[in-house]
Amino acid sequence: MRWLLFLSRLSFICGICFLLSFSLLMQDWIQDENLKSMIITIGYLMGMIILPVVNLCYLVVLIVKGRLREFVPLWLIIVNLLFLLTIIFFIFYLNDPYYHQK
Repeated sequence: MRWLLFLSRLSFICGICFLLSFSLLMQDWIQDENLKSMIITIGYLMGMIILPVVNLCYLVVLIVKGRLREFVPLWLIIVNLLFLLTIIFFIFYLNDPYYHQK
């Protein structure tokens, strides 16, 4: 189950980059364009793919094995779940009809 620990760490990094890219949406605070594009790509593109996959893997391992904490630390499970909820909230925020009105 080392692959699940690796994916959990990768999704943690993608979740942090998602929060950074969301803050870049609110205010442009990075001047380096290469760094900005890397953060946005990892945060939005990889984060929208990796985080749901990892949380789905958590669910499958929890159903099949019964013990998820043997393979991944509890704080990492909770943080990845919170990142997933943040991404879901962000998707609903972007699809809000009042968001596009001026």
